[in-house]
Amino acid sequence: MEEKEPNRYARILEVIFRKHFRKGASEIEFQRAEFSQAANELGITLPKNLGDVLYSFRYRALLPKSITSKAPKGYEWIIRPAGKGKYKLVAVKQANIVPSTVLTETKLPDATPGVIAKYSMNDEQSLLAKLRYNRLIDIFTGLTCYSLQNHLRTTLRDGSQIETDEIYIGLDKRGAHFVMPVQAKGGRDKIGVVQIEQDFEMCALKFPNLICRAIAAQFIEDDLIALFEFERTKDGIKVSSEKHYRLVKPDEVSAEELRKYSARQS
Repeated sequence: MEEKEPNRYARILEVIFRKHFRKGASEIEFQRAEFSQAANELGITLPKNLGDVLYSFRYRALLPKSITSKAPKGYEWIIRPAGKGKYKLVAVKQANIVPSTVLTETKLPDATPGVIAKYSMNDEQSLLAKLRYNRLIDIFTGLTCYSLQNHLRTTLRDGSQIETDEIYIGLDKRGAHFVMPVQAKGGRDKIGVVQIEQDFEMCALKFPNLICRAIAAQFIEDDLIALFEFERTKDGIKVSSEKHYRLVKPDEVSAEELRKYSARQS
């Protein structure tokens, strides 16, 4: 009987980690070619999609305890690309961004066409559709925004390949132009700092004359969406803004709630 993917992926990564780890290390480099060597060593079938091994641990599954326990105190591991077919585990203060549990909600009339809501194929596609039809990127950023392209795949300067869920172009009242890479996460997927780092790099490469504002969206519930904006700092990726929007029927936004919203400072 074949092992379930998470278990098989974990065992392969554990072999690679043990091979390279040295006490006190904060970076561990490895290559994709080592996956097949590890699978042979373990006597298990190599996953057909090698990229899914890394994707799983970067955005879905937790790294095995045998690996997380070796991170420096107060740090956790993230997997960064390090060139074509090369990767590295890097110790950082925070690997994933999660929605705040104490942030206030803002109700918005749901403008998603019923036929779109009915036939959305998965969480990510449903989330991207709700962002688009409800103009949530415009509302969140205060810009007039236009969807340029979704699922943009490109190669960065270091040779690593990335995919950005959607690209928006925005304008402000001065006429300045902005580019907003958007990562959409639903279900079990997590917002990883590596993806946000790569979106900043992609914008610098593909849109060097535009102001980059990296965005991520996460379903909290089916009708409750968290939106984040990020900044690059000397200490890494940081959240500069977070808002929670609940999509409701128009008559579910009361006059009292509208008065409260108008009194908000931001």
